[in-house]
Amino acid sequence: MKRVTTILSLIVVVAVMGVSCKDKASKKIVADNVETAVDRDEAAKNVPVMSFDKMEHDFGTIQRGTPQETTFTFTNTGNAPLIITDAKSSCGCTVPNPPKDPIAPGETGELLVKFNGSGQNQVTKTITVNANTAKGSEILRIKAFVQAPGATPAGPVK
Repeated sequence: MKRVTTILSLIVVVAVMGVSCKDKASKKIVADNVETAVDRDEAAKNVPVMSFDKMEHDFGTIQRGTPQETTFTFTNTGNAPLIITDAKSSCGCTVPNPPKDPIAPGETGELLVKFNGSGQNQVTKTITVNANTAKGSEILRIKAFVQAPGATPAGPVK
């Protein structure tokens, strides 16, 4: 009885597979979908690329509470307009100010970053810039050695 059940089960499986494989895969392709996919792939090649002149800025040794600022200059080396959607820092003591208008291919833009000089000793902050690039975001860094007012300079004394 087990053999008969096994043999019948195998026959059913083979019959089902034979029926499901009748249709040729090439007949299932819809021409409109192929054209849409080609257009989508072509559009995906048109993306902006942010190329920064520097990814990190070192303010050096500063006095605590002394505001600092720097500018990160970038160029859109891609082939579509660059749109910065957001720029956030790792803490409230650092404020990025990105350009509001789109940056055309080949054009440059500036991202102003203000740091209020808070903290103590070696301080590193990050700025995450979100844009319509293939990567989606870039991470910039600022750093400084923050001294208390009236403190002697760090390092060797002459």
